[in-house]
Amino acid sequence: MTNYPVNMNVKPEVQAFFDEATNTISYIVRDPASDACAVIDSVMDIDYAAGRITYDHADELIGQIKAQGLRLEWIIETHVHADHLSAAPYLQQQLGGRIGIGSKIMVIQETFGKVFNEGTDFQRDGSQFDALFEDGDTYQVGNMQAFAMYTPGHTPACMVHVMGDAAFVGDTLFMPDGGSARADFPGGDAGVLYDSIQKVLALPDDMRLFMCHDYGPNGRDIQWETSVGEEKAHNIHVGGGKTRDEFVKFRTERDAQLAMPRLIIPSLQVNMRAGEVPTDADGKPMLKVPVNGL
Repeated sequence: MTNYPVNMNVKPEVQAFFDEATNTISYIVRDPASDACAVIDSVMDIDYAAGRITYDHADELIGQIKAQGLRLEWIIETHVHADHLSAAPYLQQQLGGRIGIGSKIMVIQETFGKVFNEGTDFQRDGSQFDALFEDGDTYQVGNMQAFAMYTPGHTPACMVHVMGDAAFVGDTLFMPDGGSARADFPGGDAGVLYDSIQKVLALPDDMRLFMCHDYGPNGRDIQWETSVGEEKAHNIHVGGGKTRDEFVKFRTERDAQLAMPRLIIPSLQVNMRAGEVPTDADGKPMLKVPVNGL
């Protein structure tokens, strides 16, 4: 923990945007000392049954950024999402900014390049992204220094991004009454996820934590912000001093009961390409459905 440049004195303005179709929360994060901002985990809309892609969710982010006179510097993906499609290229086309993800994206590209039988045209070196982060790498959003923490377990490429007193945890953690994300995707590991969560919980207790998803357990209203202290005390999967063995046993048994995410097939194909929709030999947008491949 001491290797990370935490600065709790910087308090970015965080605006959340909930996508009801995928239970995803996207964020605009503004540097408090300038007009610079970052977008975390944007969503591109898809009607999967109709094969139709639209940009209502991304347009809402763009509208807010323009209305507030902000300058988009970074478009951050916390990981390769399996439950929604990224709108990163669309945002970049409209507003600029650099698209960043963890360097282990190459592991994801290699794994799912095989699943989707991608040809040699599909680069597996992360070159679709503008920046590939290693553990502890720093970057600037205006005058605000941000850094990336490597937090594998849900996927091999997960990272938590910390900006001042705010951390964007992706799927590494859910709200305290939601627990944690599954660890049974290719390259996932429940024990590794537990270790990653402990890295997050070693941040200062007052660190604000922002979720990528919320499902309103037990019918409560959707929420997306908590703190390290709240998670340590009350998270139903890892809080209150639960051990690694206890977590691995629970997570493994729970994951065996879960169905695949509804949008996993289009999401993986698009997100491992930094949000670009793949094309067929004629250059037309086209998605594949591997049979018995996942």
